[in-house]
Amino acid sequence: MKPSRDLVGAIALSAALVAGCGVPPGQPRAGSEPLTPGEVVEFAALYGDNCAGCHGPNGRGGAAIALGNPVYLGIVDESTMRDRIANGVSGTSMPAFAQHAGGTLTEQQIDALVIGIRSRWGRPGILDNANPPSYAPRSAGDVRRGEAAYQTYCESCHGPGGRGGQKGSAITNDSFLALASDQGLRTIVIAGRPELGAPDWRGNVAGRQMSEQEITDVVSWLASHRTATPGKPYFTARGE
Repeated sequence: MKPSRDLVGAIALSAALVAGCGVPPGQPRAGSEPLTPGEVVEFAALYGDNCAGCHGPNGRGGAAIALGNPVYLGIVDESTMRDRIANGVSGTSMPAFAQHAGGTLTEQQIDALVIGIRSRWGRPGILDNANPPSYAPRSAGDVRRGEAAYQTYCESCHGPGGRGGQKGSAITNDSFLALASDQGLRTIVIAGRPELGAPDWRGNVAGRQMSEQEITDVVSWLASHRTATPGKPYFTARGE
């Protein structure tokens, strides 16, 4: 005996109603809820929201160094990079991003940034046989030796006294130095800024790369140009 058309229609309608009633009225379906800011772990979103404004889209550099520079990624280790992101760099424009340090990112989000930066833009083995300088200095710097090293390796681009030249910006400018830590200066000297045409420590003078000590000395010379009141070229009427 075949079921009647009315019975078949009733069964189909009931099935549709049951399927539509899997979620109570007014409640979102599973997977449709937007993520809260603390739940986002997708690298592109995290980098775009927190890093690209200074370090440029896709790590290409901007006001700050290019995080997509393989030489930079070859000299900085994962734990150091994580510490910089989490805790920032005091006295510079690099803020702390970790929640425990007053930022907005969770530990998982910071891990996602570190892993993403290194996996996307690093080039394992890029510094093999290059004998790269250490990321952090291993000895004290000497200002006088640093001035001589600057004249040898840097002056042709950045001009006498670091006041700027046809190929490079002023790097003894008090406002610039107020925003750059000694480690930041060292990082630039070693890794260069390829997005601006600045070579790494091997490319300033043909056939002669900077030594570990020369890099340390140049940074000391640059740091010696910091002033107590950067960005104040004149005194006010009250002498302030």
